[in-house]
Amino acid sequence: MASVSESLRNIWKIDELRKRITYTFLLLIVYRIGAFVTLPGVDASRLASINATRNPNDIFGFIDMFVGGAFSAAGIFALGIMPYITSSIIFQLMGAVLPSIQKMQREGEEGRRKITQWTRYGTIVITLIQAVGFAINLMHGQTGPAVIIPRAFFIVSTVIVLTAGTIFVMWLGERITENGIGNGISLIIMIGIIARFPSALLAEYQLKSNLFIFLLEIGFFALITAGVVLVTQGMRRIPVQYAKKVVGRKVYGGSTQYLPLRVNAAGVMPIIFAQSIMFVPATIVSLFPNNQWLYNVGRFFSDIASFGHAALFFVVCVFFTYFYTAIAVNPKEMADTMKRQGGFIPGIRPGKQTSEFIDNILTRITLPGAIFLGLVAILPAFAIRAGISTGFALFFGGTSLLILVGVALDTLQQIESHLLMRHYDGFMKSGRVRGRR
Repeated sequence: MASVSESLRNIWKIDELRKRITYTFLLLIVYRIGAFVTLPGVDASRLASINATRNPNDIFGFIDMFVGGAFSAAGIFALGIMPYITSSIIFQLMGAVLPSIQKMQREGEEGRRKITQWTRYGTIVITLIQAVGFAINLMHGQTGPAVIIPRAFFIVSTVIVLTAGTIFVMWLGERITENGIGNGISLIIMIGIIARFPSALLAEYQLKSNLFIFLLEIGFFALITAGVVLVTQGMRRIPVQYAKKVVGRKVYGGSTQYLPLRVNAAGVMPIIFAQSIMFVPATIVSLFPNNQWLYNVGRFFSDIASFGHAALFFVVCVFFTYFYTAIAVNPKEMADTMKRQGGFIPGIRPGKQTSEFIDNILTRITLPGAIFLGLVAILPAFAIRAGISTGFALFFGGTSLLILVGVALDTLQQIESHLLMRHYDGFMKSGRVRGRR
């Protein structure tokens, strides 16, 4: 504890680091203020009554979790950074199938700049489409409209305000990444999730009459968080020899480096994909309330505490973990890069055999990572069945916990680097904090 407090004091001794952290906090405060500014023409009291009857486990609740309640409150940042995330995912997936985008990805800084620009254009297009749907949803709420101005004018104004709001949030994220500390886009998502944690914790405390049980739940939550941190940091290191001269099987000179392969190379993306897919059927069937069969289907996909839902969710998470890992990590490209740089894995021939070796290792270590992600995804279901309130149970696993842990580790890694560069002790005495990237 003394080491941590000393590191915190050292942060404020570094002028640049102090300014970066302050700058980051100020921009995040600006983002949170926007979540409470209601769109023009929306009746806030009427909207509150509509939200009271809405299913929190549908796709709208999923989006609302990432924007800190701005979606349900019809704030000017209601769409938040999600259109940018969607656009980024689309271009990342297109990079796996389109040679033109693959070529840009290999062009270094110039290629990344082009892809970033295209991602921004894609964000605007996606925001325009989602803004129209959002405006229509407000005009035709489940218990009546929440709009008090002419509908045509409301649609136009809402599209303009929401598009401008998303662009502004995207700009805030880029400014944080450039002039602040940590990844701005990730921090904006994380601050939206954290914003709901105090109210969920207070609701759970008020629900429990026994203080010991409440403290036991907090301890269990801390234990799960620690486990997520350990698995997130886990990796398999493959030795790579960079030789100056090779005669037979003997290596003269050169150096030995390590190729790190993460147990969870896919990060939180598999759970996001799986959760989106699980929410879509429940949202669609909600449009047909009089059909009993569709109602039963929607109930299955909406009941996150059921064993059937948990089993299907687990399988979908495992599938998308392998799917996204195959897209994010290219063994052939890694093998070709090592070959061009004169590196090789001892005992493995460069080229095709190296690619097959890396792919085999990656497949093996991805299995425990996929099972881990699946278990984390369904932990809220078991927490709800154990008597924990739904709001607090969502922090026991799934997307929320993985994002919080991952972003915190990335930010801590940057702070650690600043401290060590200036010869201050970091947060950890042994080793370095490894970010997800």
